[in-house]
Amino acid sequence: MTSDFQNPDIIRAHFAAALSSMYKVEVPAYAQLIDIVEQVNAERLTQEPVGNVRSPVTSDEDIQRISVERHGAIRLGTAEELSMMARMFAVMGMEPVGYYDLSVASVPVHSTAFRPTHAEALSSNPFRVFTSLLRLELIEDSALRKTAEALLNKRSIFTEKAISLTNQAEIAGGLDAQDANRFVAEVCETFRWHSDARVDRETFEALLNSHRLIADVVSFKGPHINHLTPRTLDIDAAQDRMREAGLPAKAIIEGPPRRSCPILLRQTAFKALEEAVSFPSTSGGLTPGTHTARFGEIEQRGAALTPQGRRLYDQLLDRARQSILPEADGSNAQAYMDNLEAVFQEFPDTWREMHDQQLAYFSYQVNKDYQGSTAGKSLSVLLDEGALTLRPVTYEDFLPVSAAGIFQSNLGDSKQDQHQDASNRYEFETAMGRAVIDEFALYDKMQKESWVRCQQQLTSMHSTAL
Repeated sequence: MTSDFQNPDIIRAHFAAALSSMYKVEVPAYAQLIDIVEQVNAERLTQEPVGNVRSPVTSDEDIQRISVERHGAIRLGTAEELSMMARMFAVMGMEPVGYYDLSVASVPVHSTAFRPTHAEALSSNPFRVFTSLLRLELIEDSALRKTAEALLNKRSIFTEKAISLTNQAEIAGGLDAQDANRFVAEVCETFRWHSDARVDRETFEALLNSHRLIADVVSFKGPHINHLTPRTLDIDAAQDRMREAGLPAKAIIEGPPRRSCPILLRQTAFKALEEAVSFPSTSGGLTPGTHTARFGEIEQRGAALTPQGRRLYDQLLDRARQSILPEADGSNAQAYMDNLEAVFQEFPDTWREMHDQQLAYFSYQVNKDYQGSTAGKSLSVLLDEGALTLRPVTYEDFLPVSAAGIFQSNLGDSKQDQHQDASNRYEFETAMGRAVIDEFALYDKMQKESWVRCQQQLTSMHSTAL
């Protein structure tokens, strides 16, 4: 890459900012949500400054990252759309991490998260896009499935200029500042809302009856972004503020319960808006109607868990949901949350316990004020003596049960107890044109690199002392 090319981190930051500006205009309640999150974050940081051992903001983060952090979500209809989208995200330094099969919760998609993968890029701008591909084979009505497939094959969701600039970036190795700005503007068009449906009302209703998400993906000109999500430091307080502001917040917070040491990801949202749309009629005119798809979401991120930690998390979550499954109308919300919190008492709630039991990933920092000798001492002893301190590695990814819960609540789907065993990661990767990255390998690498750096620093300190 030449010095004339724009850094992918900068392109990604500009794209995230452009999407946020566009979504504020399209969904004014999103702007209200941003204000709520910023107020809660400012208050939380006043109470618990960055760097505090229990703070969900680690020492390599700051309020600037938290204030700009977002994830978005988009739903695609064909393998060709996914393949092209992957190429465009690559120009912005975003790679597919993790495979999520949402069909196990009766949501007919499988997904990945396009995001930066290196610590420096994450620190620069951690924007992620949860990207789902519709699974037409899960539409039971064969005639309707053929109709949906024909409709999707006829549409083009990318502008010619966006495709051209992607090709240019791949051939040349990057884009200069001017072309990068054009690229961001053109790609944003794929995420823009279009209120004119491509199907008549009868077809829309048939797709809707099959599954609301299918109707959303198939019926419109493009795969409009369906939410943008700011990161909060206290999701419980933010949800209370949402309700106080009159936003129709979800009854429960998806993910783990509130803890002293946050883990993984907690999410909530305000329910999807009912928006005016127009359907083409046989007479050549337009028939007015409504569609619900776009909503506002917030998230709180905690520590990334190891495979062992994820197994424990999944076991506890499954046990809690077998006992009490949250109702779509929120009627048993408090009972569900109380039960969840009780079940999760089995999950250690201190950073040191999670570290020693290898349940979560951590980075290490050298205490420069440490006066003792570090030669030959184990990691555990160095932590005991205060030569090193722990910081959790932030979880950068998603949770399939939580994602399905958000989708279901915002699509008006209450079928949370119906399961389909139809996972097909190979099909997804084939459609995308590349394999997804193992998120555990990324976190493990971060922890190991941190330990190596600390060993080098400690060796240098010991040599200097001698």
